[in-house]
Amino acid sequence: MNKKIQKTYNSIFEKPIKSDILWSDVEMLFISLGAKISEGNGSRVRVELNGVRAVFHRPHPQKAVDKGAVKAIQQFLINAEVNL
Repeated sequence: MNKKIQKTYNSIFEKPIKSDILWSDVEMLFISLGAKISEGNGSRVRVELNGVRAVFHRPHPQKAVDKGAVKAIQQFLINAEVNL
């Protein structure tokens, strides 16, 4: 696991919740954890990791995820039992 992936993971669980995490960094984190990612309709992105599935919306036109999305990503990682 490289430093950038670890930094992204730490940023997701930081308090207070951050709103400047780039979606591309979140996708790299998912891929490095072995998640299966597939495109849905529109901006939807389906992610499966350790048997847990989630659907996220790729942010647009901005590149960073909002605080609500960060909470959803946190919960997904917790449900998938990811601990770095």
